[in-house]
Amino acid sequence: MIQAGKQNTAVSPCINVCTLDAANGLCQGCFRTLDEISVWSSASNDERLNILDAVARRRKELSQ
Repeated sequence: MIQAGKQNTAVSPCINVCTLDAANGLCQGCFRTLDEISVWSSASNDERLNILDAVARRRKELSQ
């Protein structure tokens, strides 16, 4: 989730499947919380990278 040509630049994980799962509160497409989605546009690159780390952990946990 790093933009081509720019090292460590966070790119939104949104895949346009924008439906929140009522059971876990995560977007079914990008695995972000509503709070993470709403703050994304104003978040610093470091904050975005932290969100992407959380997304990766959730994907892994939910795929097991």
